Amino acid sequence: MWIILLIVLAGILAGYSLRMCAFLKKVNLTISCTICLMLFVLGLSVGYNPLIVGNLGSFGGQALLLSVAGIAGSVLLARVVYLLFFKEGGEK
Repeated sequence: MWIILLIVLAGILAGYSLRMCAFLKKVNLTISCTICLMLFVLGLSVGYNPLIVGNLGSFGGQALLLSVAGIAGSVLLARVVYLLFFKEGGEK
């Protein structure tokens, strides 16, 4: 866990110090492609596992609940952060 956090922190520091470099503007496309590839490989591993596929009905409800709760929490927190830090002009 600490190794992962240190790697993320190192990436943040490197990105901050190299933010004026032109090649970093192309990183967004690379990140999107990498995430799509990782999701595809995750789907392959789920489809390959007979235990998961056989119990997809019972896992599906829990997965749906966790997904909806995660999305709702993210949207709510993003709204709070927007209102606290990015809203210009104060009141509506």
